[in-house]
Amino acid sequence: MAGRGGISYNKWDGVIPAEDKADPQILRFNSKLTWEEAHDPLHQDIDPKTCGVGPGMSFAKTILAKDPCIGVIGLVPCAIGGTKISEWARGSKLYNDMMKRTKAALKEGGTLRGLMWFQGESDTSDLHDAESYKIKFEQFIDDVRVELQMPTLPVVQVLVTSGDGPYVEKVRESQMAVKLPNLKSVDAWGLPLQGDNVHLTVDAQIKVGHMLAHAFLQFPSQ
Repeated sequence: MAGRGGISYNKWDGVIPAEDKADPQILRFNSKLTWEEAHDPLHQDIDPKTCGVGPGMSFAKTILAKDPCIGVIGLVPCAIGGTKISEWARGSKLYNDMMKRTKAALKEGGTLRGLMWFQGESDTSDLHDAESYKIKFEQFIDDVRVELQMPTLPVVQVLVTSGDGPYVEKVRESQMAVKLPNLKSVDAWGLPLQGDNVHLTVDAQIKVGHMLAHAFLQFPSQ
């Protein structure tokens, strides 16, 4: 979700697709916990790794195109690439940082409308991690909803298309087996990968953003 589109040899090419150009109606909650106009890379000061184009901007721009009356969209980037689902368990640093950012963003006004989740490649290296993904992810979502007091918080997850190890299909099976209310899934399978054979190309990142938006818009207005 942090976005690696346009990255080669750990360097981003700096190219922002026309479809991802900044829009004053799309804001980003930065690392200083303040709102600013959103632009790629959305996670540039959140994920310490090199960030490029991800699905976030195309997600927001697709929503605006489909629902111009939705108002200002605030994106709260929290992703850290290369992490396992177990690292997001309640009480962990990643979980705590995400909740801190989310609660701070809500203090500035607005309404939390949903959680977009694209993670799992790092869980493909170990069979136990791959097979236990379902229960860990379900617990993660339950914990988030309880802590935010939003039992019906909409969630859209992306089914992984690649991974660091041999158990990609096992992680996908775990993801498809998740049974939670107000959860939708979109599938990145078949979308083109970059030279590392793990991360999606820029065009594929944009496509995932479209899919996330279309799934999100199927939820009733919160």
